[in-house]
Amino acid sequence: MHRSIATVSLSGTLRQKLEAVSAAGFDGIELFEADFVNFKGSAAELGRIAADLGLSIDLYQPFRDFEGMPEAQFRRSLERAERKFDLMEAMGAPTMLCCSNTSPLAIDDPVLAAAQLHELAERAARRNLRVGFEALAWGRFTSLYGQAWNIVRQAGHPNLGLILDSFHTLSLKDDPAGIAAIPGDRIFFLQMADAPLLSMDVLQWARHHRSFPGQGDFDVIGFFEQVLRAGYTGPLSLEIFNDLFRETPNRRTAVDAMRSLLYLESEAQRRLAPAADEPARAQRVELFSPPAAPALSGLSFIEFAADEASARSLGTLLGQLGFRRVGRHRSKAVVLYRQGEINLIVNAQPDSFARSRFEAHGTSVCALGVRCADPIAAVDRATAMRSQRHDSPVGPDELSVPAIVAPGGNLIHFVSEALGANGLYEADFILEEDAAADAGGAGLTQIDHVALGLAVDQLDTWVLFTRAVLGLEPGESLELADPFGLIRSRGVANAGRSVRLVLNVSLSQRTRTARTLSVTGGGAVHHIALRCDDIFESVARLRAAGTRFVPISDNYYDDLATRIDLDPALLARLREAGVLFDRSPAGDYLHIYTENIEGGLFFELAQRTAGYDAYGALNAPARMASQAQA
Repeated sequence: MHRSIATVSLSGTLRQKLEAVSAAGFDGIELFEADFVNFKGSAAELGRIAADLGLSIDLYQPFRDFEGMPEAQFRRSLERAERKFDLMEAMGAPTMLCCSNTSPLAIDDPVLAAAQLHELAERAARRNLRVGFEALAWGRFTSLYGQAWNIVRQAGHPNLGLILDSFHTLSLKDDPAGIAAIPGDRIFFLQMADAPLLSMDVLQWARHHRSFPGQGDFDVIGFFEQVLRAGYTGPLSLEIFNDLFRETPNRRTAVDAMRSLLYLESEAQRRLAPAADEPARAQRVELFSPPAAPALSGLSFIEFAADEASARSLGTLLGQLGFRRVGRHRSKAVVLYRQGEINLIVNAQPDSFARSRFEAHGTSVCALGVRCADPIAAVDRATAMRSQRHDSPVGPDELSVPAIVAPGGNLIHFVSEALGANGLYEADFILEEDAAADAGGAGLTQIDHVALGLAVDQLDTWVLFTRAVLGLEPGESLELADPFGLIRSRGVANAGRSVRLVLNVSLSQRTRTARTLSVTGGGAVHHIALRCDDIFESVARLRAAGTRFVPISDNYYDDLATRIDLDPALLARLREAGVLFDRSPAGDYLHIYTENIEGGLFFELAQRTAGYDAYGALNAPARMASQAQA
């Protein structure tokens, strides 16, 4: 499929935008008029630059306030259009986007609008150009794609067609099902945009908060599916107005953009694939079809970057948390710690990836290991989705564990389920004789979730990455109160909830999360939640071993009793242990946080009961306020 992107979607000068778009593998662009107006060069020069970069100029946009106008304004607009057609001919752009009228002079007369658009198309046809008519969600009289299609149909000109934009349809909660009945050859162009669900004026929503498909909450896949069912075979394009994208490095934005289209195509391909008892549908357009998203079954390990001194300090801390040293790597300065089903690796190998991460960010998490059935297919999907593969040096008789680079630079390793619980460690480590014995320690059993601190412009990147590459699905987006600003938090998880990540972004530069980012860089793990079955017993053991927990105000427990109907004995135990509590209709969540170690990293102990499926987010302000008062 021919993939395109509007130049308004990226930061930089027009030439820089074209270079980023080309490097990301796009086929063409939509030229946003303001980008050309401010370009130091002619239309012909721009056409040559685009061609040299392997890009076509698919659409010139937007042409505003044309249809349904009084005669004098209509005649002036025809002359205005002729000047745009001059530019389009010179640069090689075949189609112009004409968006529905928002002028106070516009007349509510679809017949007049159709007649005027017919005249515009007739003039375009004289130059072998086309005009696409698009319904703006805030158009004065035409805001729905069905209204725009009726006008195009009445106009009855072969050089006039419909332009569809998922944002305009989905933001108004208009049903896209009717698109499938529109002849595909009458749809001239398709623009895709996602967005978070917001309660605000649709014009402000459109101009500041659109996102790439897979980053927001719209059913963009369902919309795209209806367009394909119509028989559309033209360009698949992105038109994204987003304040953060306008300041984010455009090479990263362009990669996200391409990943979003590949994800969109692959999901539509999956939806349109016939069932075993159905006849195959005619494939009118070739869609991207990568290996299926990996079915992850859990976190195999967490790896820390360290040097010799910090490795010793971290080992002492892990010992206080009930972890036991159970092995050392066969060929590297790497140590394995274990408790329950939790494997923590401390890597102090000189001249290694981990050491480079340590030198950049200090003691920190540098890699995650996730279990899946087919690691090679998982990496193949990731690279197809524009992630970078990483190959670590492997010694004799050691296993090669496929890995990719996650946004921000850390690694994600795909560990084969066929290795079982201990196969990887038996191959790569010299294990202690009793390594397989119960390493129960403090009663911590498994990794509950891993929380990452992200820069503001990384949240959308991570939501798309976890969705498109890892097959995780995002949950609700929440805003949490830090004493010095707001934290936006969003969990992503697999269907079985064996892999959970929490993505946290500070909207202020003064919060603890923001200050930690200044040291660790974006995309860093800032806390690790470890599951236990009896949190009170685990806390007691850990306190006795010297673990220090974040103290919680007595006022929190007084307030808790007013919010949740708790047994007085349980409330007393929570208060005495310093454990936080949350309840949902499905179950309860009890948790507590350790004090920070180097670089701002800390641990959380968590106990889930029944079907509780969140992360105790309502208690985060109590933790952050306590940390601020320490």
